[in-house]
Amino acid sequence: MFDHLLVPLDGSPLAECVLPHALGVAKAFGARTTLLQVLEQPHTVEGARAVDPLDWHLKKAEAEAYLSGVARRLHEADLEVRHDCVEGQAAIRIIEFAHRHGVNLIAMSSHGRSGLSGWNVSSVVQKIMLRANISTLLVRAYQAVGDELTQLRYQRLLVTLDCSHRAECVLPLVTRLASFHEAELLLAHVVRRPEMPRRAPLAAEDVELADRVVTRNKQEAVRYFKHLRSRLASDVVEIRHSLLVGESPAATLHELVERENAELVVMSAHGHSGGTRWPYGSVAISFIAYGHTPLLIVQDLSPDEVESSYAEIAAREHKGH
Repeated sequence: MFDHLLVPLDGSPLAECVLPHALGVAKAFGARTTLLQVLEQPHTVEGARAVDPLDWHLKKAEAEAYLSGVARRLHEADLEVRHDCVEGQAAIRIIEFAHRHGVNLIAMSSHGRSGLSGWNVSSVVQKIMLRANISTLLVRAYQAVGDELTQLRYQRLLVTLDCSHRAECVLPLVTRLASFHEAELLLAHVVRRPEMPRRAPLAAEDVELADRVVTRNKQEAVRYFKHLRSRLASDVVEIRHSLLVGESPAATLHELVERENAELVVMSAHGHSGGTRWPYGSVAISFIAYGHTPLLIVQDLSPDEVESSYAEIAAREHKGH
């Protein structure tokens, strides 16, 4: 369960769009919440720019006053919250703070002070998601729910599942969230059509073979959902499931999210085919890069289990160069 929520802010209205969602999740789990702002030293092409000590002190005081004001608003909404201000590079300091203070969910807006752009997430958010290896609640800054903190109430949560035990790590969390918000829970699974690359059109026996595989997998999925719904029935107000067939699970799920008007998409970072080489599987990456609804990704691996990338290894070996 989530017991410590970290909310990075940068003083901008865009970054604050995460607050109603953070409040809605934190109250569902009774989690303590920490607001964090990172003060970055100005840089030029040549490197770090000299900073006037008085200006820096004023900047830090302004950040503290800002965080105190946001914390006060959350206190008035009956949320246990504290705040902190640190100095350095934003992504690095946020990740370090999360690991050092036992954070198990980072809730953040897709964009902040740098403004909206054609990129689905800002560079800082992308860095945090790729390196923190912690469950993340990502809220799209271009789809804010309003200024009132307590007005958010989820009505439909869409959960992606691939019938694996690994993907089921989301279930205790999402049932708790759905129960708190009295939301409908939509369980979704895509049966992928087998890939049969041919230079010529498929022969009749190839098509028949693919259809048999799809039919067999659909039968297994139906049994799986029947068992799953019986397990969850006592914990959730309303449960539906959607069983789809498609050549691309990610594309099919994106279409389902739009069709169902899901207010929050919940998924495991990996499914049955995921290893430990990367922090996310292909479906999770697709929703980070191309999704347009709030997204809760539950990390099924601990930070120590995810393998270091070649860039991380090289950076450690050549530190200081």
